[in-house]
Amino acid sequence: MARLELGPDMKTPLVTELKQDPELFDPERFAQWVQELGSVPKAFRHAIKEADTVLDRRFRNMENIKLIIRRRAWTMDQLMKQLWNQLGCSKADDIALMAVGGYGRAELHPHSDIDLLILLQESSNAEQYRADLELFVTQLWDIGLEVGHSVRSIDECTNLARDDITIATNLMESRTLCGNPALGVRMQKATAPDKIWNVVDFFSAKWTEQIARHNKHNNTEYNLEPDIKNAPGGLRDIQTIGWVAKRYFNANRLSDLVNQGFLTAEEYDMLNAGQSFLWEVRYALHILTRRSENRLLFDHQRAVAEILGYRDSNANLAVEKFMKRYYRVALSVSQLNDMLLQHFDEAILRAGQPETVTPINKRFQIRNGFIETTHDKVFEYTPSALLEIFLILAQNERIEGIRAATIRQIRDHRHLVDDKFRNDIRNISFFMELLRSPNKIYTQLYRMKRYGILGNYIPSFGQVIGQMQYDLFHIYTVDAHSLHVLRNMRMFRHSEVKKDFPIVHMIFHRLPKIELLYIAGLFHDLAKGRGGDHSDLGSVDAYNFCIHHRLSKWDASQVSWLVQHHLLMSLTAQKKDVSDPDVIHEFATKVGDQVRLDYLFALTTADIMATNPNLWNGWRASLLRQLYAETRRALRRGLENPLNRQDWIEETRDKALALLQNRGIAQEKVVALWEHLGDDYFLRETFADVARHTEAILNHPENGGPLVLLGKADDRNYQGAAEVFVYTQDAPNLFAATVAALSQLNLTIADAKIITSTSNFSLDTYIIMEENGSHIGDDPARAQQIVKKLQKALVDPKKYPEIVHRRMPRALKHFRIPTEVLISNDIAHKRTVLELVALDRPGLLAEIGRIFLDNQVLLQNARIATLGERVEDVFYITDMNGDMIKDPALCARLENSIKEKLDKPAD
Repeated sequence: MARLELGPDMKTPLVTELKQDPELFDPERFAQWVQELGSVPKAFRHAIKEADTVLDRRFRNMENIKLIIRRRAWTMDQLMKQLWNQLGCSKADDIALMAVGGYGRAELHPHSDIDLLILLQESSNAEQYRADLELFVTQLWDIGLEVGHSVRSIDECTNLARDDITIATNLMESRTLCGNPALGVRMQKATAPDKIWNVVDFFSAKWTEQIARHNKHNNTEYNLEPDIKNAPGGLRDIQTIGWVAKRYFNANRLSDLVNQGFLTAEEYDMLNAGQSFLWEVRYALHILTRRSENRLLFDHQRAVAEILGYRDSNANLAVEKFMKRYYRVALSVSQLNDMLLQHFDEAILRAGQPETVTPINKRFQIRNGFIETTHDKVFEYTPSALLEIFLILAQNERIEGIRAATIRQIRDHRHLVDDKFRNDIRNISFFMELLRSPNKIYTQLYRMKRYGILGNYIPSFGQVIGQMQYDLFHIYTVDAHSLHVLRNMRMFRHSEVKKDFPIVHMIFHRLPKIELLYIAGLFHDLAKGRGGDHSDLGSVDAYNFCIHHRLSKWDASQVSWLVQHHLLMSLTAQKKDVSDPDVIHEFATKVGDQVRLDYLFALTTADIMATNPNLWNGWRASLLRQLYAETRRALRRGLENPLNRQDWIEETRDKALALLQNRGIAQEKVVALWEHLGDDYFLRETFADVARHTEAILNHPENGGPLVLLGKADDRNYQGAAEVFVYTQDAPNLFAATVAALSQLNLTIADAKIITSTSNFSLDTYIIMEENGSHIGDDPARAQQIVKKLQKALVDPKKYPEIVHRRMPRALKHFRIPTEVLISNDIAHKRTVLELVALDRPGLLAEIGRIFLDNQVLLQNARIATLGERVEDVFYITDMNGDMIKDPALCARLENSIKEKLDKPAD
């Protein structure tokens, strides 16, 4: 259902232009309430409640939001007059009651602050009105209004405004409610641009203020939980345009700026529509939370979407549709804000200043470091210039940006990017030349998106602008994520990243055609939201795009394969045992050759880093590097000659033994220990870890209790993660006791390898991180605490540590992920595979360990993957005899126990 809007030729009325609305306020009815309730304040409170009911009904009935906001301010005006007029000072001509700030603009939401200025002709008048004013303010608080008030003379207002841009801005928007209106006029004249804050200084201060405000919100319109008032693209951006223009043009409405030539009619319509939508969201937030709430938290997004009439479909949730609309509105508002403020600076404030103009060609020139068109018909006469300008920017690092007037021309002519434009060989050549440019590719693609060109040139990209997924894993919209992927790819070329990304840095400089990687990065997620598998659908789009852009069928097939399999490497590394030769051979077979492996590794690394900054850590990096290295070896050896398990074991043993002998450890002691460790240990641990563990075990006293090592493996960089190695007598509840102890320490388990030797000792390895994502680092006190806690818990695992039940984090409470449990038997390895998908929660692994213990199930291995609010874990388990679980009743009991435990609402 569409919200009722004003006609295209109608301006939003000022509050002074509104007609009487007896349903909201009727003087006779108010007088009756005063008589019945015994006082004006009580009648005021009752009238506000009645008016809110009416306005909320109008809002839910989709009436025009601007009239609702104005009507609430009008109603407040009538009630303020009733309260003021009972005061003895109400008839005096040296005092006035003024509305300032948002109330001065007549923009009142259900729980907006009521900002008031009691304006005095002279400060000496304050004492004689003290009793009246104290009564007035006390009554406002008793009524329950959120009031911000000040009592100042005209001179005091002027002096304070001179020193504080916020006060000056509030006074600009003041209007007289009661008392002598001449005081307000005098105050406005005293604080006018010719007296304080001239236009240049005012603009500079507001621009600086906006930059600081945007910095607090990560300089993006795409925050997961955006502040609809203060974030980029929020209401404050629209207000800033209005403030700057009002200071210069003395305009009271945004629509007045069209007549002044500052806004085009189309730009006004976009700002007007954006403001209306943001007001709807804010109004819904206020009635939902019953407070002045501007943050669109996960707690509220679903409910706001429902209030505004969004409904689920087969392809997208209602909340995803709503947030897509929000992000698109915020992006359009932010784009206009940037362009209009830059235009104001260039065309008005800097008019008449010395300029340097350097010609480029017949269509473009550089003016004071910024590119501009040579005349306003350039894009109309030569549509290809809409791409050419970005290619020029990429090829000329000395150009700082685009002039505002030219940005406006690009926006006004973006409709020319149609099928005819896309089929023009000049434009195809321009785009491919841009992708092959050595500099500023990401910057130009970002600008193209921002000015509406990229979404028109690649329609599938345009479809996902603002599209989010309602989860904590994908923290960016699809369009932002896709460009972040390309930005990461560009970063890999720099020598300064070689230390942190040695393999991908090397790969970047040897890829035969780097533009293929960029195209795969652009297209890998563009089919999301259509229904169906986005990887399959996207691979078709990518292939067609490549063929259309005159790439060979081999190149097109390479890009198509990368898009179709862009999740293959990350899923293999996170969910499968990359130390298993069979896993490596299977993965290598799918990849096929070294060139494709290189492209896939670069794409995967850039993709993970661009999905969520918290997702990329040293542990995931080490898994990907291990998978890459082993696959590279398999490809060199030849897929027809896979390394068998015994060869893998012997290679690991030989390298580990060489390390140990270099450290002076006798070979016979090592071999005697290894005879009891079993083949699985040498398959699943690196030779460096084997050497480190072996040395520690041999040096550990025979009756010294559990051996617990905490540190980093020699050949890995876990960054925030640490490795815990446990060597102790095996027991059925060893895993459950270990994870419960780690949970008590607020540690997150990223991976677990559970190995039992032939002599009935456990050799268990856990990769752990702090629960809040911070680095464990080299804190000796924390390391000692972890080791002692585990040693105490594992001395007698039967004394199972209590599972600490901590509160579910706020962000997780608003997701509903039904627990999925899939149990199957891996006959080749004689074990049972339990796959778990569930909502993440504190202590989840400890709960799973308890269930395994209660059902007499042994854990052999685990792959732990936490993706935002979702866990996708794989457990390799056996019965008490070390065999596959063949009892259907036990499998059903396991599944039911896990679902019952994890589907129970957390505190």
